[in-house]
Amino acid sequence: MAYAAILTSLLFCLVVFKVQAEEGMCAFYDECGKNPTLEPGGSLIPPIVPCLDYSPARAVTGQHYQKLIETCPMLDRGENNTYACCNTKQINSLQISLGLSRTLLNRCPSCADNFAHLHCITTCSPHQTQVVHVTKTANVTLGFPPVVKVAVVGYQAFLTNTFADGAFNSCKNVRIPATGGFAVSTMCGRYGHKLCTAQRWYDFQGDSSNGLAPMDIDFRLLSEDVVEGLPEGIVPYNGRPLRCNETTPTGGQMCSCQDCQESCPPMPAPPLPHGPFRLMGTDGFLVLSIILLCLLLVTFLIYLSVSCWLSWHDEQDQEEGKGKDQNGNDVTHPLVDPSEVTCTDRNSLAAQEFMASLFRPWGTLMASHPFKVLLTAAVVVAAFATGLMHIELTTDPVQLWSAPNSRARMEKDFHDKYFDPFFRTNQVILTAPGREGHIYDSLLFGQQNFSGIISKDLILELLELQTRIQKISFWSEDLNRTASLKDVCFAPLNPSNPSLTDCATNSLPQYFQNSASEINRKVNMTELGVTKEVDWRDHFIYCVNSPLSFKDITDLGMSCMADYGGPVFPFLAVGGYSNDEFTNAEALIMTFSLNNYARDNAKFKVALQWETEFLKIVQEYQNNPNTNFTFAYMAERSLEDEINRTTAEDIPIFMISYAVIFVYIAVALGEYTSFKRILVDSKFLVGLGGILVVGCSVLASMGFYAWVGIPSSLIILQVVPFLVLAVGADNIFIFVLEYQRDMRRPGETREEQIGRILGNVAPSMLLCSLSESICFFLGGLSTMPAVKSFALYAALAVLMDFALQMTAFVALLSLDARRQDSNHCELLCCVSVSTKRSNKPNQGFLLPLMKKYYAPVLLHPVSRIIVMVVFIFMFCGSVFLMFHVTVGLDQELAMPQGSYMLDFFAYLYKYFEVGVPTYFVTTQGFNFTTVGGMNAVCSSVGCDQFSLTQKIQYATDFPELSYLAIPANSWVDDFIDWLNPGSKCCRLYSWPSPNQGNFCPANESGLICREKCIEGTATGVLRPTVEEFNRFLPDFLGNRPDLQCSKGGLGAYDKAVVKDDSGEIIASRFMAYHSPLTTSQEFTAALQKARELALNITMGMRAIPGTDPDFEVFPYTVTYVFYEQYLTIVQEGLFNISLCLVPTFVVCCLLLGMDLRSGLLNLLTIIMITVDTVGVMTLWGIDYNAVALINLVTCVGISVEFVSHMTRAFALSIQPTQVERAKEATANMGSAVFAGVAMTNLPGIVVLAFAKAQLIQIFFFRLNLVITLLGMAHGLIFLPVLLSYFGPSVNKAVLLQMQQAAASKEIKLSPHAKEMYENLSYEDNEKKTPIDVNTAEGQSEREERVDHF
Repeated sequence: MAYAAILTSLLFCLVVFKVQAEEGMCAFYDECGKNPTLEPGGSLIPPIVPCLDYSPARAVTGQHYQKLIETCPMLDRGENNTYACCNTKQINSLQISLGLSRTLLNRCPSCADNFAHLHCITTCSPHQTQVVHVTKTANVTLGFPPVVKVAVVGYQAFLTNTFADGAFNSCKNVRIPATGGFAVSTMCGRYGHKLCTAQRWYDFQGDSSNGLAPMDIDFRLLSEDVVEGLPEGIVPYNGRPLRCNETTPTGGQMCSCQDCQESCPPMPAPPLPHGPFRLMGTDGFLVLSIILLCLLLVTFLIYLSVSCWLSWHDEQDQEEGKGKDQNGNDVTHPLVDPSEVTCTDRNSLAAQEFMASLFRPWGTLMASHPFKVLLTAAVVVAAFATGLMHIELTTDPVQLWSAPNSRARMEKDFHDKYFDPFFRTNQVILTAPGREGHIYDSLLFGQQNFSGIISKDLILELLELQTRIQKISFWSEDLNRTASLKDVCFAPLNPSNPSLTDCATNSLPQYFQNSASEINRKVNMTELGVTKEVDWRDHFIYCVNSPLSFKDITDLGMSCMADYGGPVFPFLAVGGYSNDEFTNAEALIMTFSLNNYARDNAKFKVALQWETEFLKIVQEYQNNPNTNFTFAYMAERSLEDEINRTTAEDIPIFMISYAVIFVYIAVALGEYTSFKRILVDSKFLVGLGGILVVGCSVLASMGFYAWVGIPSSLIILQVVPFLVLAVGADNIFIFVLEYQRDMRRPGETREEQIGRILGNVAPSMLLCSLSESICFFLGGLSTMPAVKSFALYAALAVLMDFALQMTAFVALLSLDARRQDSNHCELLCCVSVSTKRSNKPNQGFLLPLMKKYYAPVLLHPVSRIIVMVVFIFMFCGSVFLMFHVTVGLDQELAMPQGSYMLDFFAYLYKYFEVGVPTYFVTTQGFNFTTVGGMNAVCSSVGCDQFSLTQKIQYATDFPELSYLAIPANSWVDDFIDWLNPGSKCCRLYSWPSPNQGNFCPANESGLICREKCIEGTATGVLRPTVEEFNRFLPDFLGNRPDLQCSKGGLGAYDKAVVKDDSGEIIASRFMAYHSPLTTSQEFTAALQKARELALNITMGMRAIPGTDPDFEVFPYTVTYVFYEQYLTIVQEGLFNISLCLVPTFVVCCLLLGMDLRSGLLNLLTIIMITVDTVGVMTLWGIDYNAVALINLVTCVGISVEFVSHMTRAFALSIQPTQVERAKEATANMGSAVFAGVAMTNLPGIVVLAFAKAQLIQIFFFRLNLVITLLGMAHGLIFLPVLLSYFGPSVNKAVLLQMQQAAASKEIKLSPHAKEMYENLSYEDNEKKTPIDVNTAEGQSEREERVDHF
């Protein structure tokens, strides 16, 4: 036997050296078994090699001929004239080898044909010796008795560049629908798609180390004119390759656009987004704002000029003769003729008399029975507050910011109903800053630069951390057993009963199947005569460029697939690289995916528990001083946890804020006429009572809505008390200050005095409270749940606050007045002082200051002009800024300062190289089983050029405009490819198997699975019948992908198709990827573009016969539900704020007796405050979003407090000129507004600056500070000046009654109206002394007052 082997070797040497390349001669023939030079088990398919056989090509006939032309139609020269260098066994082996590739390439018939063309020429060409040059053989022993043969284990194949490049170009863009990647990526080894060339493509096909090639084939690609250096007789093969947009000789259609750019129809670039609005080459809004400024200033100057001219004429008329009464005395006002009294004047007088007549006896009643009133109020509040037992606090961001009937919410509900909710992500992004990298001189890949973090010790450390996390276990009360990761993990390939290794964990160690021994493996490898050591670095380089490979090309022979059976795409394992240079990555990424259960599912709590343990381990690891990583991390629960945590931590800040406000109110309400009476005249308990009234109103509101079933939220707990406190404090100050400035009249009881005071101020309190309450009730029409619930809670709270002020607070003030009158100390009720209370009214400190200094300076002629110009400029500037406010809310702003989530967002934006996945979801009503239905969806050969997946592909060509980076996967495409008889994917068991006729997986032997599921077609356009579609679709969706059939749908598509009981597809989805998105503006734009694309797809698919008119395709990803609001939030804001402004105008007009001018000026000032607030938001970097909208609605409410009191005070004043009336309103009411609104809000707002939550700092501190300062500026500076110019004239109905009363020597003005108007004069307040109108002295005093008026 040894002699025979030696003889055979010698014969081989003689043959090899004497072989001449010539036509019609074969270099090898027949099969010589498995390649003896390869290690057993080193190949993924049997490495069958041919036998060396220099002989003429054989004629092929009969079955041999049929089999040859079926596999290699390009060799067909007719049945009696066809020769080949392969027998039927070789053709069978070739079919098996081509089958693996055809699974990926059959989508493009010309590519599949070119691929087969190459291997048919090298294996079966009748002129084989002209193309192939044998370079390596080995002896093999075959058969029994044993026969020694020479096997070919290596050869050179000579091809022209024209053929090689043409074949490569036809295949380079063929897609893998399941991943959105390219088939060439899996067939070009370490280079991937981006760096793949024809030479590298052929090199991979001829590399036996990849486990797919049976022997080493050295492909030599040469120019047609090259002859030097070639073995004698060699003629490089120069066949004609098919272009991808050509049909094949067997009738196969041209490739689709997705797989072949040459097949694409001319596609114009999508329109660019609209640029900024421009006029005259500059910012259009700036030009319009300047024009508006000029118009307003010119209009104001014209008004000033006309007013001055008219005033000069009026002064001339007054010099000619002043008005005289019947006694010949001068009167300040001109005499009023009854015909001059307008309907508005009469209505205003009647309205004030009517409201005073209601509130005066009411106040007297409440003050007379304080304990009964307080008890009743407490019972009512308690009745409402009991609803708090049923309160539902909404913390889910989806429920807070997305309306149940909003499009995004309904789409989310549809997706979650038919598919599993988007899986829960738990992620760690690790870096190693400052760690030096190294250059690795690889045997296969040349010199490669490795960053500091891509090092073995760090990968092993990461594996150790990953293993520790994977082993998390804990006791679950919900499962009543020990739970672990496998109970909740996302296991795509074994979802029913997963083990720990079935859980989808994506990380770099997964390229080594999470095995430390595999990472540590090293082998010596020889390539091109050079021997070097290869290790984990070679495997890593290969896998990141070919992540779908089951075996690398090194002698390590390791798989790139993760231990759970799926691929690990490099963008999920490493980050911070550029140009796909993965070895230069700056970060490692580790991701644990969990199933996302409904909140009422027991496993939802188990998932939360696992995430809690995950966070504990990661935080403990971070605190370990021996840790070599700097990293950021997050769990799915982190966002909600951090929001809730910071809210709880900031509650003390809010408490301090309220405490500061309480202290201010308690101190500011005191009279302090004498040091000895400080404890008597203080209003500590009154202030506390006012705070309690506010608190009770909020509790009552929350309790009522809890009864009704409207959920609350943390933002309501934070904002509503603050708002009601601002409103309530203002009313308290107005009421208490009016009481302190008043003197009790002779014969008037304390209770009657309180009733009279309430009759004076309650209409003003009603005006503001009713305006705000209606404003907020109308705000309840908002579609945003958080805004709607806030508006409803605030509306009822303001209304309850007013009701309690009219009852409980009146009773509290009555009790305090009794105590004060009896000279008892406030906190020490049993202690009294001897110093009596002064009989003079207490004007306090602020009233004289504003009356003597502030009002005269403000309303000086020069000051008035300056104020108008400045505020007009502010308004126009804010109009310009308003159009440049940023819309959105970046998610990191929801996190508190110092939160670990801020670090995670920073790492995410810096290192992550791909955006969020998005699904294009189809609803019921489309028939996928028809040929037309499949063509309208798929993107392979024969599909519509504008199908669903093809349109998405077009969009990805412009990622900067569409925000889509990776095309959608397509279960329809992969299902069609899976059915293709050219692959082993879909076969049926044959006799004698007991499962005859059933689906047979690709890993079963071909001996028992001989029958194909469907027959092939000559055109390459394969479409199953309706029956075949419905029969084999479940088999496809349940087929686990493997090397023999990579198109199996389990994991990729098993949850992407939903059928009802009748078998109709009622929902399906196609997954694409967004480009990296970092800001809310990008997320919003991505949503808008995705919806535009989905609408275009919907309209195209509705055109397919039989499609339901209601059929729809919509995009869905987990973020859309949060960012949808920004598509309409500007319109939503305008609608809500407009609704809020309406009642401020209407109520003001009605309560002032249809005084339209006062209502319009009131409305104008509130609009200016709101516009200026938005302008300052732009300057201060405060984005416009739902939280800002809530504050802008609050802005309208607080503005009412600043403005409406002043407007009413001016309208009711009977001073002779508008300037004097403005001074009076500014002094009397302005002091109360300043003390009650501005100074109440400001101390509490300043405290919020120390909150940890950025949301509170930005949207509560900054924005509320802006609102308060602007409200104060407009209410106390701009509005008095505006009223002094444009305010309504004095009420002539009142003047007429006064004139008639003076003429007849009796007061005809009704007591209610007299008190209403008389008490508003700050000059008269100085003179108020008890008067008896029945005496001559009293009558004379009254006449003096009438003269003054």
